[in-house]
Amino acid sequence: MIRRRMQGHGLGLSVVEWGSEGAPLVVLLHGFQDAAESFDDVAGTLVQRGFRVVAPDLRGFGDSDRVPPGGYYYFPDYVFDVAEILDVISPGAPVRLVGHSMGGTVATLVAGTFPDRIAALALIEGVGPPSVPGDFAVERMAAWIEGVRKQRGRPEKSLSMEEAVSRLRISHPNLPVSTVARRTAQLTRLGDDGRYVWAFDPLHRTRSPLEFQVERWRTFARRITARTLCIGGGPTGFHPDDEAERIAVIPGARSVEIDGAGHMIHWTAPATLASTLADFFGQD
Repeated sequence: MIRRRMQGHGLGLSVVEWGSEGAPLVVLLHGFQDAAESFDDVAGTLVQRGFRVVAPDLRGFGDSDRVPPGGYYYFPDYVFDVAEILDVISPGAPVRLVGHSMGGTVATLVAGTFPDRIAALALIEGVGPPSVPGDFAVERMAAWIEGVRKQRGRPEKSLSMEEAVSRLRISHPNLPVSTVARRTAQLTRLGDDGRYVWAFDPLHRTRSPLEFQVERWRTFARRITARTLCIGGGPTGFHPDDEAERIAVIPGARSVEIDGAGHMIHWTAPATLASTLADFFGQD
């Protein structure tokens, strides 16, 4: 694994790479409060199957730059960042694009905006969150302003590594402690005081003023021309009520479930996920 810097839409982005130059390229986009490095087990298997893997820390996550004071995080910026990365790592050829959760929404927007740049698309628990009615737009705007003001005046809380592991275990009680500890090390950074902070901008904890609108998502999804596979984590995964309808909008998309994997499939069932991806991409 190597890590290097690339320039996104006005911010520096940290990008992790596995495998050899010249191998078929797979780009992985992580989800909310995650980071590129936590794809390591999936990437290792993909490399063994003959692929090169590139995964960026999206802006404000991992080692990528955070927005400056007065800035915020919006999906168009993520799409712009990914477009800039694709221009560097694969300027003339389409790529195989994978997105998990929030990264799946970004991947859908990228594939719909630049259909010729994507050869194959895999959405891991990634067909978007529940749609929010526009009736709540005013309340959401007020809540965003209040949340950002509170976050702006609050110091970033530090933890011991043991405290951080305990926090992550609450959300992932079925994972082995050793796995949670490894993920915690990837998702935290050591501060000057010898304690740790989470490796994402605390602004991500605030609610965006722009609600998710499924009709807008469908506009992009309909434009996708890449072969598309939607991968779910079984009954314990995340499934919006209209999931089947969303998948049906993507031309020719098909879906599979990895039973018992839950939402964080790349943590709970990395070998099965990687094999599923490799088999799908091997059809190119």
